[in-house]
Amino acid sequence: MKKGKGNAADELRPEYDLKSLTVRRFGPGRKSFGGSVVRLEPDVAEAFPTADAVNEALRFLIRITKENRPTSRGPGSRT
Repeated sequence: MKKGKGNAADELRPEYDLKSLTVRRFGPGRKSFGGSVVRLEPDVAEAFPTADAVNEALRFLIRITKENRPTSRGPGSRT
């Protein structure tokens, strides 16, 4: 097999208009880029305009939940 000497000409035909292609954001045809996609219900999405807002609210909820967990069991507990 012979290797070319750097004469990489553009072989894409003019009739192939790549600007008209659509990228699938959801569904089975979507490529995975390492991130998770979570779909929010419309009423929830109204309250959180960005992914950062969702993450901030969830981190706050996690922190509050951890702070309000009982650290030791009181009298009468069975464990």
